[in-house]
Amino acid sequence: MQEKRGGKQIIPRPDSWSEGEAAPWSNISNPQFTIESITRTFTGNTPDDSSVDSYDRESSVLIALYEFKEQVWMILTRRSETMRFHTSEVSFPGGNQEPQDNDPWDTALREAHEEIGLDPTLPKKIGQLTSFVTVGSNSLVTPFVATLPYPPELKANTVEVEKILHIPLYELLSDEVYREEIWVLRDGKIRSINFFEIVGDTIWGATGSMIREFLTKLIRIQDTQELT
Repeated sequence: MQEKRGGKQIIPRPDSWSEGEAAPWSNISNPQFTIESITRTFTGNTPDDSSVDSYDRESSVLIALYEFKEQVWMILTRRSETMRFHTSEVSFPGGNQEPQDNDPWDTALREAHEEIGLDPTLPKKIGQLTSFVTVGSNSLVTPFVATLPYPPELKANTVEVEKILHIPLYELLSDEVYREEIWVLRDGKIRSINFFEIVGDTIWGATGSMIREFLTKLIRIQDTQELT
């Protein structure tokens, strides 16, 4: 029996929406990656965030990657059903900056340790994705790309995390996984929403947009879609 793609996440789809375009990597046949090749791609990658000038707080997320059985894997989490916001949504480990954090990288390491028990000495920062300001909380989010030397031993903090997900990159690049929707919001603005339908879960929203940016940079595809 084939396992079902998609999860129990509640998608607040507006009345007016339409199917978007195919994945920008849909015509690329069987791309292969290693931690070494990913490191070469992202080393020194620091996007220009000078246009971001208004936000209430800062936060960080950690896009942690490791190699196992000749595949590169990405670590994500499914948020707990008891969380007040974004219940059961899939996200990267991360959260708001705290007074004890020296910088955004410290925030990412601390949050990953608190949420999934990741040893903060393991991640090696190799680059960043584009920072963005969240619509609801007006928080400036900095996504860090990091590599791990081996598959880590992790333990979910069940107050925040229901499940730790280990997703191979080839799965995210599969034709049947990605889709785009074009939403027309109440204020008339048009927004591209990225979905990744993995087995048991739907990745969407800001996390979906970050994964799309990560994959397009990894494959070195020019992408004109703005991060949302």
